[in-house]
Amino acid sequence: MKSVIVTGGSRGIGRAVVARFARDGAKVYFTYHQHEEAAAETASACGAIPFRCPQSDAEAIAGVVDRVIGEMGRVDVLVNNAGISRDQYLMMMPPEDWDRVIDTNLNGTYRWCKSVSRPMMEARSGAIVTVASVSGLVGIAGQTNYAATKGALIAFSRSLAAELGPKGIRVNTVVPGFIETDMTARMPRQIKQQNLDRILLHRFGKADEVAAAVTFLASEDAAYIVGQTLVVDGGLSATVAFSR
Repeated sequence: MKSVIVTGGSRGIGRAVVARFARDGAKVYFTYHQHEEAAAETASACGAIPFRCPQSDAEAIAGVVDRVIGEMGRVDVLVNNAGISRDQYLMMMPPEDWDRVIDTNLNGTYRWCKSVSRPMMEARSGAIVTVASVSGLVGIAGQTNYAATKGALIAFSRSLAAELGPKGIRVNTVVPGFIETDMTARMPRQIKQQNLDRILLHRFGKADEVAAAVTFLASEDAAYIVGQTLVVDGGLSATVAFSR
């Protein structure tokens, strides 16, 4: 049975990823930080094991990895999904909002990858899939902090792939566009329509569609795919690039 860790697995894309791996027969462990009720619902629905584990706590992260190895003997897959946004124009952005987004999204991913890299190298197998964002590919006003982390995660993953690939570990990135989640549901109607007009498929994506990309990259069907970025955005980034 494949052992999988999904960070930020209680809601949205993370929950869809947890559910997809569980449906495929994996033993799934996932983390959450604040949404305890949602985490309990995900655990109950998917038969997954939740851990309250902040992205900032390297010791807690190492503890989760040790727990999984103790129970399963290895970590087969790490999905770096946990992330936050604190959108604001840069001139008005509080320093603490910049720092928290950077530490959660980027530094948190570093902590998880560092924690699983040694046991994966010892096993000479494993897959790491990091969920970035279309914000890391195109300019979106008010997201300098968020975009900085997501663009960095794409570059981080490519460099990590170069380090770990020769050891049999595949590192790849999935880049979602606008996905139907709690975050997009709160968007003002005008902003939502503006973004829909830029998407070739004229709809927001579904969390399950991102989960399908994540589980594919973690599967044996993707055994020869390393250091790549799979964009799941309905054509948004393609039209933006063409318009330039």
